[in-house]
Amino acid sequence: MERRQRGVSAGLLLLLYQISQVGLQNIPSVTLGVLVLNIFLFLNPLRPLTEVCLSVNEAVHRKNWQRLLLAPFHHADDWHLYYNMISMLWKGIMLERKLKSIWFAYIIAVFSVLIGVVYIVLELLLVIILDDPSYEMNCGVGFSGVLFALKVLNNHYNPGRVSSVFGFRISSKYACWVELVAIHLISPG
Repeated sequence: MERRQRGVSAGLLLLLYQISQVGLQNIPSVTLGVLVLNIFLFLNPLRPLTEVCLSVNEAVHRKNWQRLLLAPFHHADDWHLYYNMISMLWKGIMLERKLKSIWFAYIIAVFSVLIGVVYIVLELLLVIILDDPSYEMNCGVGFSGVLFALKVLNNHYNPGRVSSVFGFRISSKYACWVELVAIHLISPG
């Protein structure tokens, strides 16, 4: 896990600009809280990334389960934070208004932990299937898994929509998968 720069940077400034364009009064409370929490922890991380990232080695072998709670809310760099929080902004506005704040907060909390569990299980499966113990050391941070789950949920509540991914019009039920592959190709870490 590479070390990131702390403090105000281009990605953070752009994120704050985008939030100001939407207007704080137009952002539902839980969505705003998630944005604020992620920005705060970016500027004031609880621990270095190497101590909050989620891996099989740390979570399972060393029984450091607190990483399930910490990893989703820490980001590798300002652009990682920017892309995740812009996605959270739009998904949060749409879903929180539809589901109401208490239910949306519950979903965010459950997804935040559940995505980490799924990540650990998938990494363990890779170790077993590929007989490659290096997958136990892969260490991840960020809100991307939660956002992917929110996108699937949003597609469920808004069927038949068409999304634009890099200028290509794609059915929203497939767009989340195309977006996942595109994000991996653009930012494989």
